[in-house]
Amino acid sequence: MAVAWVTGASSGLGRQIALVLHEAGWQVIGGARSFNDETQQAFTCLPLDVRDEQSVAAFVQAAAQKYGPPGVLVNAAGILTLGACEDYSMQELTQVMDVNFYGMVRMVQAVLPLMREQGSGRIVNLSSINGLMAVPFQGAYTASKHAIEGFSEALMMETAPFGIQVMLVEPGDHRGGKQQYRTSSVKCGDCYTQSRKNAAARIAKDEAGGASPDILGKKVARALGKKRLPPRLRVAQPAQHAAVVLHDILPNRLFMKILSMYYGIK
Repeated sequence: MAVAWVTGASSGLGRQIALVLHEAGWQVIGGARSFNDETQQAFTCLPLDVRDEQSVAAFVQAAAQKYGPPGVLVNAAGILTLGACEDYSMQELTQVMDVNFYGMVRMVQAVLPLMREQGSGRIVNLSSINGLMAVPFQGAYTASKHAIEGFSEALMMETAPFGIQVMLVEPGDHRGGKQQYRTSSVKCGDCYTQSRKNAAARIAKDEAGGASPDILGKKVARALGKKRLPPRLRVAQPAQHAAVVLHDILPNRLFMKILSMYYGIK
């Protein structure tokens, strides 16, 4: 039975990917800081805090001893802090990067020796549409996803000689994200108050009308069933696909003006 380790498996896209892989016959070991009873009954759950190197090491040791090395690692742990770039504290910026980017790096570095030893492996890193283009008041999240994009491209080239494949997943808006992982910066300067309020309302509306996480989970599982992973798997609604294209072909100033209007920045 193929073994998949999934971080951020307690909620949102990570949980859905874990559920779909489990239903497809994978031996899934989900990692997160805590799980509800329903999730614990669905697939194997082990404690994991991707911010903590000792926690990562303990998860890897426990999962490998009981189920063997992973055929697939899915890095889905992530948080978002809404705020103006000027208002983020260094602690808030560090927290977002520590979970979204450094947490992914810790897991990748922990599993690569196991995958090299078995001569194969697949690493799936969850980026975002925000890894390709910025959204106002999501500067910290956008920075972390841009970092994941660049790191993963380098990883693809470096690990290919060892039979290890890497895939970036770039989700658009999906329903079902837990609010506890979506916070607002403590500080908000008066000059940003209305714009941040407008942007937050638009973001919430888009997420509420987003795609079902089950669609993304099934597309990831389908990609993992192929002999060769695609370097990128973008799972988004047509308007978001179009936005990425327009970001690349329109004059930058024009595109950012359009996006600013969409998010209510005046």
